[in-house]
Amino acid sequence: MAAALGKEKRQDQFAVGFALETDNEDSNAREKLQKKNLNMIVLNSLNDPGAGFKHDTNKITIIEKDTTTAFELKHKSEVAQDIVNLIWERLYA
Repeated sequence: MAAALGKEKRQDQFAVGFALETDNEDSNAREKLQKKNLNMIVLNSLNDPGAGFKHDTNKITIIEKDTTTAFELKHKSEVAQDIVNLIWERLYA
């Protein structure tokens, strides 16, 4: 679905995707970023203790074309706020 949206994305649109990776995390996420024509991809790793589906916490890395922002392990509601804050910065800063 993200790839189809990426093909239709206009210059004035900002597209964010999510990648759940277990191997070659960074390179796989970067490949998805480019292949799907995204502005930003949120990398979730199942390799980090306390992160993933069975926890109320998560640890993400947000990857952009020229920037990588890593976040500490925190409650998933705080992770969501981090994502929104970074999108806001990119759109309005």
